[in-house]
Amino acid sequence: MITTIAPVETTRRGTSAARGDEAAEHRWWEELTEKVREAGQYATRPEAERVTRIVLSVLGGHVTGEERVDLAQALPREAAQVIASQIPATHPLTAPEFVEAAAARIEGSTPATARWDVSSVLSVLADTLDPNLLNRILTQLPPGYALLFGRADLSPAQ
Repeated sequence: MITTIAPVETTRRGTSAARGDEAAEHRWWEELTEKVREAGQYATRPEAERVTRIVLSVLGGHVTGEERVDLAQALPREAAQVIASQIPATHPLTAPEFVEAAAARIEGSTPATARWDVSSVLSVLADTLDPNLLNRILTQLPPGYALLFGRADLSPAQ
Protein backbone atom coordinates (compact mmCIF):
# COMPACT_ATOMS: atom_id res chain seq x y z
CA MET A 1 0.00 0.00 0.00
CA ILE A 2 1.35 3.40 -0.98
CA THR A 3 0.78 6.22 1.43
CA THR A 4 1.68 9.83 1.08
CA ILE A 5 3.46 11.80 3.71
CA ALA A 6 2.04 15.15 4.73
CA PRO A 7 2.25 17.23 7.85
CA VAL A 8 -0.60 17.28 10.28
CA GLU A 9 -3.62 19.18 8.91
CA THR A 10 -1.95 20.82 5.89
CA THR A 11 0.82 20.65 3.32
CA ARG A 12 3.88 22.95 3.10
CA ARG A 13 1.95 25.03 0.63
CA GLY A 14 -0.69 25.49 3.30
CA THR A 15 -0.95 28.16 5.94
CA SER A 16 1.98 29.95 7.47
CA ALA A 17 0.86 28.54 10.82
CA ALA A 18 1.69 25.07 9.53
CA ARG A 19 5.16 26.21 8.49
CA GLY A 20 5.72 27.68 11.93
CA ASP A 21 4.66 24.54 13.76
CA GLU A 22 8.06 23.04 14.56
CA ALA A 23 6.58 19.90 16.14
CA ALA A 24 4.47 19.15 13.06
CA GLU A 25 7.45 19.77 10.77
CA HIS A 26 9.61 17.44 12.86
CA ARG A 27 6.92 14.74 12.83
CA TRP A 28 6.68 15.11 9.04
CA TRP A 29 10.47 14.64 8.76
CA GLU A 30 10.27 11.60 11.05
CA GLU A 31 7.47 10.13 8.89
CA LEU A 32 9.53 10.64 5.75
CA THR A 33 12.66 9.05 7.21
CA GLU A 34 10.64 6.20 8.72
CA LYS A 35 9.31 5.43 5.21
CA VAL A 36 12.91 5.48 3.94
CA ARG A 37 13.95 3.18 6.82
CA GLU A 38 11.22 0.72 5.84
CA ALA A 39 11.92 0.94 2.10
CA GLY A 40 15.68 0.55 2.55
CA GLN A 41 15.39 -1.94 5.41
CA TYR A 42 17.75 0.15 7.53
CA ALA A 43 18.23 -0.97 11.12
CA THR A 44 17.59 2.47 12.61
CA ARG A 45 15.90 5.73 11.68
CA PRO A 46 19.15 7.71 12.27
CA GLU A 47 20.78 5.56 9.55
CA ALA A 48 17.82 6.28 7.25
CA GLU A 49 18.08 10.00 8.10
CA ARG A 50 21.78 10.02 7.20
CA VAL A 51 21.15 8.33 3.85
CA THR A 52 18.16 10.58 3.15
CA ARG A 53 20.21 13.72 3.76
CA ILE A 54 23.02 12.49 1.51
CA VAL A 55 20.75 11.52 -1.38
CA LEU A 56 18.74 14.75 -1.10
CA SER A 57 21.97 16.76 -1.10
CA VAL A 58 23.03 15.17 -4.38
CA LEU A 59 19.53 15.65 -5.82
CA GLY A 60 19.43 19.28 -4.67
CA GLY A 61 22.22 20.23 -7.03
CA HIS A 62 20.51 18.68 -10.04
CA VAL A 63 16.94 19.89 -9.78
CA THR A 64 16.82 23.54 -10.76
CA GLY A 65 14.43 26.39 -11.36
CA GLU A 66 10.78 26.21 -10.47
CA GLU A 67 10.98 22.44 -9.95
CA ARG A 68 13.60 22.93 -7.23
CA VAL A 69 11.41 25.49 -5.44
CA ASP A 70 8.33 23.27 -5.72
CA LEU A 71 10.29 20.23 -4.54
CA ALA A 72 11.52 22.09 -1.46
CA GLN A 73 7.99 23.30 -0.71
CA ALA A 74 6.64 19.76 -0.97
CA LEU A 75 9.02 18.37 1.67
CA PRO A 76 9.51 18.73 5.42
CA ARG A 77 11.66 21.71 6.43
CA GLU A 78 14.73 19.54 7.17
CA ALA A 79 14.58 18.02 3.68
CA ALA A 80 13.81 21.36 2.04
CA GLN A 81 16.87 22.91 3.67
CA VAL A 82 19.08 20.13 2.34
CA ILE A 83 17.70 20.62 -1.18
CA ALA A 84 17.88 24.42 -1.09
CA SER A 85 21.39 24.58 0.36
CA GLN A 86 22.99 22.89 -2.64
CA ILE A 87 24.76 24.84 -5.34
CA PRO A 88 23.26 23.98 -8.75
CA ALA A 89 25.45 21.65 -10.76
CA THR A 90 27.16 23.04 -13.84
CA HIS A 91 26.26 19.94 -15.82
CA PRO A 92 23.65 17.29 -15.04
CA LEU A 93 24.87 13.90 -13.93
CA THR A 94 23.66 10.79 -15.69
CA ALA A 95 21.75 8.38 -13.45
CA PRO A 96 24.84 6.16 -12.95
CA GLU A 97 26.96 9.24 -12.15
CA PHE A 98 24.31 10.36 -9.66
CA VAL A 99 24.61 7.00 -7.87
CA GLU A 100 28.42 7.33 -7.92
CA ALA A 101 28.17 10.83 -6.43
CA ALA A 102 26.00 9.48 -3.62
CA ALA A 103 28.38 6.55 -3.10
CA ALA A 104 31.28 8.96 -2.67
CA ARG A 105 29.43 10.56 0.27
CA ILE A 106 28.18 7.37 1.93
CA GLU A 107 30.84 5.80 4.13
CA GLY A 108 31.62 2.19 3.20
CA SER A 109 29.37 2.32 0.15
CA THR A 110 29.71 0.08 -2.90
CA PRO A 111 28.02 0.72 -6.26
CA ALA A 112 25.32 -1.82 -5.35
CA THR A 113 24.65 -0.43 -1.87
CA ALA A 114 24.66 3.15 -3.20
CA ARG A 115 22.06 2.25 -5.82
CA TRP A 116 19.97 0.66 -3.04
CA ASP A 117 20.33 3.76 -0.89
CA VAL A 118 19.49 6.15 -3.72
CA SER A 119 16.50 4.10 -4.84
CA SER A 120 15.23 3.74 -1.27
CA VAL A 121 15.16 7.51 -0.80
CA LEU A 122 13.98 8.48 -4.27
CA SER A 123 11.20 5.88 -4.41
CA VAL A 124 9.81 7.23 -1.12
CA LEU A 125 10.13 10.73 -2.54
CA ALA A 126 8.25 9.63 -5.67
CA ASP A 127 5.41 8.25 -3.56
CA THR A 128 5.34 11.49 -1.55
CA LEU A 129 5.35 14.03 -4.36
CA ASP A 130 2.49 15.19 -6.50
CA PRO A 131 2.72 13.11 -9.72
CA ASN A 132 2.83 16.27 -11.87
CA LEU A 133 5.81 17.60 -9.92
CA LEU A 134 7.56 14.24 -10.16
CA ASN A 135 7.03 14.22 -13.94
CA ARG A 136 8.42 17.76 -14.21
CA ILE A 137 11.49 16.75 -12.20
CA LEU A 138 12.04 13.62 -14.28
CA THR A 139 11.67 15.64 -17.49
CA GLN A 140 14.39 18.00 -16.26
CA LEU A 141 16.84 15.20 -15.40
CA PRO A 142 18.76 13.08 -17.93
CA PRO A 143 17.27 9.73 -19.02
CA GLY A 144 17.60 6.90 -16.51
CA TYR A 145 16.46 8.71 -13.37
CA ALA A 146 12.92 7.32 -13.49
CA LEU A 147 14.25 3.90 -12.49
CA LEU A 148 15.97 5.43 -9.46
CA PHE A 149 12.60 6.90 -8.45
CA GLY A 150 11.02 3.45 -8.81
CA ARG A 151 9.18 4.38 -11.99
CA ALA A 152 9.25 2.96 -15.48
CA ASP A 153 11.68 4.83 -17.72
CA LEU A 154 9.60 5.72 -20.74
CA SER A 155 12.15 8.03 -22.35
CA PRO A 156 13.29 7.06 -25.84
CA ALA A 157 16.60 5.22 -26.09
CA GLN A 158 19.53 7.36 -27.21
